Amino acid sequence: MDSGMIGKIQKAKMYAEQPERIRFESFLVTFEGTNNNHQVMLKNENWNCTCDFFKTRGVCSHTMALEKIFGKMLPEHLLS
Repeated sequence: MDSGMIGKIQKAKMYAEQPERIRFESFLVTFEGTNNNHQVMLKNENWNCTCDFFKTRGVCSHTMALEKIFGKMLPEHLLS
């Protein structure tokens, strides 16, 4: 392995230990729910989920779970 690659691996490890440096702007995931699969999207700093609960409340267990998983990598106003 060359020294350039070693340096990149070390830098990647450092970045992985500092998740606050990362900010998600958008993504789409399929969440395997208990009864059905749901698509959860973050776009333009807004959540959206295909589950019925989200449609009436604007938040659901799927979005809350992703908030816990991604934590500091999300803009502050998206965290419950």
